Amino acid sequence: MRSRLPLLAIFPVTVLSLVLGAPFVLGNHPVRWEAGSALPKVVIGGSETSATPSGKKSEASPSDSPSSSSSSTNALQVAKPWKKGMPQWGVQLYWEEETKKRSDTFIENQARKHAKYLIGLGANSVSLSFPYFIGGPTSDNLSAGAKTPSPERLERVLKVFKDAGFRTTLRPILDEGNLKQNNGWRGNIEPASRSAWFASYKKLLTPYLKAAEETKTNTFVIGTELNSLEGDPGWDTLVASAEKTFPGEVSYDANWDNYVTGRINMPVNYLGVDAYFPVKVPDTAPVSDLVEGWNTWLDKKATGSLPNLLVSETGIGAMNGAYHAPGDFYARRALNPKVQANWYKAVCEVVQDRKMQGIYWWSLWFDDDPNTKPDDKVASRLDFAGRPLSEKAIKSCFTSDYAGPGTDTAS
Repeated sequence: MRSRLPLLAIFPVTVLSLVLGAPFVLGNHPVRWEAGSALPKVVIGGSETSATPSGKKSEASPSDSPSSSSSSTNALQVAKPWKKGMPQWGVQLYWEEETKKRSDTFIENQARKHAKYLIGLGANSVSLSFPYFIGGPTSDNLSAGAKTPSPERLERVLKVFKDAGFRTTLRPILDEGNLKQNNGWRGNIEPASRSAWFASYKKLLTPYLKAAEETKTNTFVIGTELNSLEGDPGWDTLVASAEKTFPGEVSYDANWDNYVTGRINMPVNYLGVDAYFPVKVPDTAPVSDLVEGWNTWLDKKATGSLPNLLVSETGIGAMNGAYHAPGDFYARRALNPKVQANWYKAVCEVVQDRKMQGIYWWSLWFDDDPNTKPDDKVASRLDFAGRPLSEKAIKSCFTSDYAGPGTDTAS
């Protein structure tokens, strides 16, 4: 079932109203992203050097469906496993534990179901996002909750994807359930004690970093959309500790509004952007207008290639009016599958033209069956699984001849 709306409300109206007319930006390992420069500067010993660049069934024929592709994609093995320099063609897989905890056998089988679906789309990467919790906007206590998968359970799922040849990312994300009465967004939290907040966060993350290390996960996202805490010195200690536990990439995923309005000052070498850029065009706009809209936003940061930047999360509702607010996770206007499909085409074109690291689409829910058509009476408009036009657009992107930025240094 797709009865639940996503919890990643990245596009609060207050943020939109502040950002639409704002100038553009990003950060520091410190990666320092400066206006006019597409490459980060790494501060080493006080001097800067260049970083090593790291639906309806009638809408499509059966051959367009991921589940009806060639027999080679029916096996649990990625056709072209990711290697450094290749694009990351992926999906955000969001996992909340159900009230009645599923068996280990169930979750492993569910992971295989998603792996098979993603292989059919041509994906080579998956990011496994999961929630953690806070008492309120000023709380400094973070915790796993009933909906938080345990490290051991995450290991089982990550292993399924790793064995199938996927590039893997583990991505904890702050649940907003206790923030709804206070602007309702993780990017606005103001802990009473930041030092206590970071100590609590370190305690929470350490077992998950160990799980990522155990499964040879490629990337661990140390934080996601935490605008109000970016630049805090507490990140230095936290990232240093994480790097001792986890040998892969430690990254940060910035929200699009902060990316475009200021420098992202975070002590990481790898940066993603959760990109929901509004484009003021009608629902009938051609893909080229959407491409122009994205490039207008990106050009405020830097023109030309962006080989160090990953679109860590993006998506849009299959509905009228979505181009004006693609990150509106809760609207339920009239269905329009073409809006979603054209957005996917445009984003893919931008990523390729600007030599970016890749894309992770939001999203698949872990307990859902990706092979079923969404129940549009209850499902999120952002669901793409079971929408043939969107699936076709994703598959076309993921199986394109784009070779990638050629600069990714991850192993």
